[in-house]
Amino acid sequence: MTFTTLEDAGKFYRNYAKAASFSTRVRSTNRKENKIKNQLITCSREGKWKSKISLTEKTNPTAGLNCPARIYIHTLKDVGAGIISKVVLDHSHPCCPSKAEMLKQHRELSMSICRTIENNEEAGIRPSKTYQSFVAAAGGHRELNFIEKDVRNYITREVRNVSEQEDAKKFGKYLNWNDFLLNFGLVDNKWLSDLYEDRHIWVPIYLDHHFLAGMRSTQMSESMYSFFNKFITRNSSLIQFVKQYDNCLGSRAQAERESNAADFHTVIPCATKSSIEAQFQDVYTHQKFMEVQAQFKGKANCITRLTNSALGYSVYEVGEQVSSSIFNKFVVTYDSVAAEVKCQCLLFESRGILCRHTLSVLSFEQVSQVSPRYILERWSKKVKRRHTHIKSSHDEPLLEPRSKRFDQLVFRSQNICEFASESEELTAILHCAYDNIMAEMESLKAKRKGTSSLSHEDANLESVNELQSPPRIRTRGRPKIG
Repeated sequence: MTFTTLEDAGKFYRNYAKAASFSTRVRSTNRKENKIKNQLITCSREGKWKSKISLTEKTNPTAGLNCPARIYIHTLKDVGAGIISKVVLDHSHPCCPSKAEMLKQHRELSMSICRTIENNEEAGIRPSKTYQSFVAAAGGHRELNFIEKDVRNYITREVRNVSEQEDAKKFGKYLNWNDFLLNFGLVDNKWLSDLYEDRHIWVPIYLDHHFLAGMRSTQMSESMYSFFNKFITRNSSLIQFVKQYDNCLGSRAQAERESNAADFHTVIPCATKSSIEAQFQDVYTHQKFMEVQAQFKGKANCITRLTNSALGYSVYEVGEQVSSSIFNKFVVTYDSVAAEVKCQCLLFESRGILCRHTLSVLSFEQVSQVSPRYILERWSKKVKRRHTHIKSSHDEPLLEPRSKRFDQLVFRSQNICEFASESEELTAILHCAYDNIMAEMESLKAKRKGTSSLSHEDANLESVNELQSPPRIRTRGRPKIG
């Protein structure tokens, strides 16, 4: 295949990559006298990138899977045209077209989007609200070629530095506890202070016999409050609540899609050589695998000693070093016949994760694969969650036809305006085109003068605002503020 320039050939391959659901990168470029002679473009999952960070410390996902997909491009002499001389289409990994827009290479913020983000940030509008406005204007999450993370990254990179805010959050947590001590006159109570500092030790004792999937007693209420706080406040009306609740569903489904795409396109490297860790890596989502991986790293601090064994049933004492001179001891039992392991700390029973003590015993027993009972389907990257199929208005937008047409026109015109703004000549061409189109539309409107401007579709639109907020009742006394 021959293209006008080498850049056109590269653009063609990137467009093909987007349609086939993979991303690309320039692997190598050869130049001669400051001109590109040839270029190798590969799938982004080509090669095995070696990090300088130790595997025991590295937890960021990596995409390297030795994928062979690639194209070779070289420039024809004296012509300058680009020609694709060799193509390899096969991949070493599956490609999912429905997740193509989640790949970083295929996400972008247009000039219009960036300007809106900057203006909203200056006006004090939260990034989540800014992103939701884009979703509403486009008609749903799937209609955008970027995600909320891109908006936040742009604000962090181009508009402000958020490091000070993180410090403020940590300081705020300290103030909450400090206020409690001040209110009840307990500032000098050493016993209470020590108890609070060691809360991570004694609180789990009351919950370790019950499977809670890792949730704390207040985690659910805190997370849901934080989630809904993005959309509604205590002053929101009933109508606002109904509309924003629908936005909540759309946002939740989008977050799930982004997480699934990350699990599909990237892999978190194993921290050890354990085949059991690789077993969890293959099945679990990134978020859950990192929790499991933390236990494999903690196994290095454990010393295992066999205390009793009979008929395939063994009892171990595992000493975990928690400081330079302190060891905590745990009793672990292993039944080789039933392939069952149980630890005194009851981490699996409460959180569904094998603890470092049981992993130490399994390593001592040279077990290469754990029983399926220890791999919970709820955390599998392949499980189909029912809530992702719940439809919201973003799936089938209920907009007034004129508003819908207006949003579509504005959304499409943004790219034209961005392209024309590159030079005065292009801007002049667009102004001329606007004038001609405006004259043509005014002429058509004049011919139709006297006829109803509302179509049958407009006149019979089913209203989405039939739900009414309850009437406000004036109460006695001074009105509440806030």
